[in-house]
Amino acid sequence: MSWTGVLWPTFALLPRLAAGAEPQSGMHRWARRLVPALGVELEVIGHPRPDIQLWVSNHLSWVDPVLLMSLRPMGTIAKGEVACYPLIGRWAQKSGIHFVDRADATSRAAALASFTASLHGGRDMLLFPEGTTTRGDRLAGFYEGGLRAAFDLGLPAQPLRISSPAPHYPWTGNETLLPHLRTLFGNHTHVTVTAEETLYPADFCDPASWIAAFRAALVPRSTDVR
Repeated sequence: MSWTGVLWPTFALLPRLAAGAEPQSGMHRWARRLVPALGVELEVIGHPRPDIQLWVSNHLSWVDPVLLMSLRPMGTIAKGEVACYPLIGRWAQKSGIHFVDRADATSRAAALASFTASLHGGRDMLLFPEGTTTRGDRLAGFYEGGLRAAFDLGLPAQPLRISSPAPHYPWTGNETLLPHLRTLFGNHTHVTVTAEETLYPADFCDPASWIAAFRAALVPRSTDVR
C-alpha cells in the first residue's frame, strides 16, 4: 500500500471525466481499483442484488461507500465536505452523489428531494440512514426521509450490513481523512459486507414498520466478524 496506489486509480480515470464519460460508471471503476490499493480485503456474504434499485447500509467509515460502489455503479448522499476532497470532489459532484449539511434543515430537505428524484428517475442509489459513522457495536438513530421516500414510491430495497474486526476501520469522532489513510496504509483491513433479504414495501402496513425492518436487518450481530 502507498500513496501511489491510491492516487494512480484516480489519475488514471480523470481523462474519462474530462471527456464527459459516464461519471457513475467511472466512480464504480475507481472504487474497484481503490479498495485493494487501500489494503482492504472485502468479503461479501450473501447476494447483493444489482436488480434492486436501492441498497441500504449501516455506516462505519468513509471507506463504506467506496466498498459498496465497487460492487456496482450508483449514487448516494454524502456529507458536504466530500465535495471539497482533492481530486475526487469534482467527480463526485457529477456522479449522482447528493451532498448535505446535516446540521442544516434546508440542506437536508434539498438533499432528500434530489435523492427522491434520482430514485423516481430509475437511478441505482445507496443510502446510509444513520447519517453518521459508529464503531460498529450499535446503530445510530435513523434519518428516515430516504426510506420513507422509497416506501412511498413502492421501491424494494436491500439491506447490506458492514462489519470489520479491525479497530482502525471505523472513522468516527474528529479524526480527519489523511491520518485515517495513513492508518489504513499501515494495516491489513478485513471488511465483510453481508447482503440480507430484500424488503418490499407491499409487505409492510406503514412506513414505520418498514423502517423498523431495516433497523432489525442492519443491527450488529454477535456472528459478525469484529
